[in-house]
Amino acid sequence: MTTASIHEITLNLGPQHPSTHGVYRSILRLVGETVTSAENIIGYLHRGMEKLAESRTFTQFIPYTDRIDYLSPMICNHGYCCAVETLLGVEIPERADYLRVLMDELSRIAAHLVFLGTMAIDLSSTTGWMYCYREREKILDLFEMVTGSRMTVSYMRIGGVSADLTDEFEPACRKFIADFPAFIEEFNNLLTGNEIFLARTVNIGALGAEKAIAFGVTGPNLRASGVKFDIRRFEPYSVYDRFDFDIPIRTKGDSFDRFIIRIDEMVQSIRIIEQALNGMPEGPIMGKVPKLLKVPQGESYFVVESSKGALGYYLVSDGGTKPYRLHIRGPSFLNIGVFPEMAAGWKIQDIIAILASLDPVLGEIDR
Repeated sequence: MTTASIHEITLNLGPQHPSTHGVYRSILRLVGETVTSAENIIGYLHRGMEKLAESRTFTQFIPYTDRIDYLSPMICNHGYCCAVETLLGVEIPERADYLRVLMDELSRIAAHLVFLGTMAIDLSSTTGWMYCYREREKILDLFEMVTGSRMTVSYMRIGGVSADLTDEFEPACRKFIADFPAFIEEFNNLLTGNEIFLARTVNIGALGAEKAIAFGVTGPNLRASGVKFDIRRFEPYSVYDRFDFDIPIRTKGDSFDRFIIRIDEMVQSIRIIEQALNGMPEGPIMGKVPKLLKVPQGESYFVVESSKGALGYYLVSDGGTKPYRLHIRGPSFLNIGVFPEMAAGWKIQDIIAILASLDPVLGEIDR
């Protein structure tokens, strides 16, 4: 036996550990405090969602999409509805498309705020967590004004959206986007330049562009590695091609870049929200969709840019009222796949920062 094997120990990180962001487990093998290997163990949250779709009508499955990435439910609604609409051939009213984009970007900011706050508290900044959740509450208030719900909103409908904006929504939303730059400055002053935070994240867990692409990593994690790819720009859907916004990228692909790029993206989302409010057309919010919805036989695949990356729905219809098959490409499932590669060679405390910077959500991993 080698000296390394004699002193190697096995440590379970999760599934009950608060820093695993859900019921995720990683089996770490250590020599001292250095990780030699990591093994992903998933499935603790598996609900058989894709199979459940086969026994629900196309419309009845919409609330299930809220529970995929439950931190950005609007985007999950959007992608599924578009997959059905692709087969159905229904025309979406212009106002409904604008409302979808508006809600998607609010949802993206809310999800990024959870990421920033949870990564902050993982690295012992309780104040950073409270600041982010304070701002997120304002977005959930906006959702409640329109949908009556805060997290599991079920707002999108096949053919449009379920409700129009209320009278109090636009003033509250405009106040939120006007106040948001001050929050960014406040948060940066608190955490981004903090020397302890920088020591825990800069040059920690760097992920190169080539490896990120090989593992199917998408979203902010990919863009932090220097790959300028965003579905909203390169495969535009809805009315995203009408808006002026940038695709932020970073180059080092370390834990700090994965952290800071979410702040960059929130700034761009604010730009889109403001343009959507300014250009919001009048008109109906639902297209002409029969009450008894039978989707023509065929298959479709529709992908949207979620807060975690490329969220795809592969849908097969046999011409009936229910999906024949449904498969969901959850970006967190692909993103977490690269974690063992990133973990090897780092200390235990670095592993927490690396995992947090990937921003996994378990509802998307265990479907």
